[in-house]
Amino acid sequence: MNDILLFGAAAFLAVWGVAHLVKTRDVVSGFGLTTVDDRRVVTMEWIGEGLTVVFLAGLITTVALAGLGTTGRAVLWLSVVMLNVMSAVSLATGFRVDVIAYRLCPVIFTGTSLLVVAELLL
Repeated sequence: MNDILLFGAAAFLAVWGVAHLVKTRDVVSGFGLTTVDDRRVVTMEWIGEGLTVVFLAGLITTVALAGLGTTGRAVLWLSVVMLNVMSAVSLATGFRVDVIAYRLCPVIFTGTSLLVVAELLL
């Protein structure tokens, strides 16, 4: 199996997840939230999504390096499910915002899941 699609998917996810983490302060301040609790909740959620995406990138990379086997294939299929759930949530929420970065989330999540599926089916 040629793992190039897995490494490509992981690279896209890693970049997107790190971008989330780096831009957290700017994003939170851009909302104009009035209470400390609101800022904390948005910060928590923004960091949570960034960490989840970085984790998925690491998981996919680890499976690619360790070899697929039965467990590796199961982990990749579960990653595909998670990416598509995140895509659905993004379509229902952030995709409706006028900021282009929010509209990219479902494209990146679905696109990377398709790369993983393609690798699994090769």
